[in-house]
Amino acid sequence: MRRKRYPLVLMLEPLFQCNLACAGCGKIDYEKDILQQRVSVENALRAVDECGAPVVSVAGGEPLIHKDLPEIISGIIDRKKFVYLCTNAILLRKRMDDYEPSPYLTFSIHLDGNRKRHDESVCQVGVFDKAVLAIEEARARGFRINVNCTLFNSEDPQDVVEFFDHAMAMGVEGVTVSPGYSYEHAPRQDVFLGRKNSKELFREIFRRGKENNRKWRLNHSSLFMDFLAGNQTYHCTPWSNPTYNLFGWQKPCYLLVDEGYVDSYQELMAGTDWDEYGTGNNPKCDNCMAHCGYEGTAVNDTFAHPIKALKVALRGPRTDGPMAPEVPINYTSRPVPAVGVPIESIGGRGNGASPH
Repeated sequence: MRRKRYPLVLMLEPLFQCNLACAGCGKIDYEKDILQQRVSVENALRAVDECGAPVVSVAGGEPLIHKDLPEIISGIIDRKKFVYLCTNAILLRKRMDDYEPSPYLTFSIHLDGNRKRHDESVCQVGVFDKAVLAIEEARARGFRINVNCTLFNSEDPQDVVEFFDHAMAMGVEGVTVSPGYSYEHAPRQDVFLGRKNSKELFREIFRRGKENNRKWRLNHSSLFMDFLAGNQTYHCTPWSNPTYNLFGWQKPCYLLVDEGYVDSYQELMAGTDWDEYGTGNNPKCDNCMAHCGYEGTAVNDTFAHPIKALKVALRGPRTDGPMAPEVPINYTSRPVPAVGVPIESIGGRGNGASPH
């Protein structure tokens, strides 16, 4: 349709309240009265219609806390939209009867690694085991299951490899993986990966996967995975994953929570200065390698260069040799970073991320 900007995934946050307080989360730092508020069914479905994205990622907070969520999910499915219901799975076994298996519905379950790593990430013992039990029951009932994995500082590549193996053994359809974004409001700032460290980590993970002929089902385009391995120079496309929540349409993306809100999707698209955001354009974005910012870029590149994308899909991301250059820095001031690791030199710094 020759649109310059278009939505691929609507990030729908029907609430901010959660039953966990993860060390790397910047989505639950609100006053009690806001945490008790909910997006209505009417407003949620209006946002789905207004945006028109083919995929809706329902996040939070913990969406399963929302008493009207089954009605919201049913309305989205009736519109023939694909729904990824993101959940930590603590409540999933209790609430599973509220949903029917559908090719349009996927439970995207938050697991940040194997048992010890995940429970450390969510700051609560026993959550990993609850999630695994929920996955087993959901699969037995015929639901589609995806795992959403965020990688943080001090990751052991072999642990990640073994976690991917475990996820495949559980029979999930795919794993969505991304380096953790350094939310300004996260309880801890020392858990996030540096940008260069992220690329080195993913190269090592992919290298070990190739050496042992692993057949991981990673829920990404081939070129986004190539970007994670440092082989693509990409600007982010935040317009590809617009966010709607209690406050309205969030500028410019799911991850930046302090940039303001507008009342309509059209106002978001027309009234946001998109060139003011992204790595190299805004210091808040320098640390980001999240799929909600860069998967859209990879999709655009796939359509523009399908042969390149096919080669990467067949061979996997390159895991040696020089990395692609970083995007240039287009701003003059550079505040001291809030994260607990030093920023690398220009073109190789920062922290990435994934929404839960």
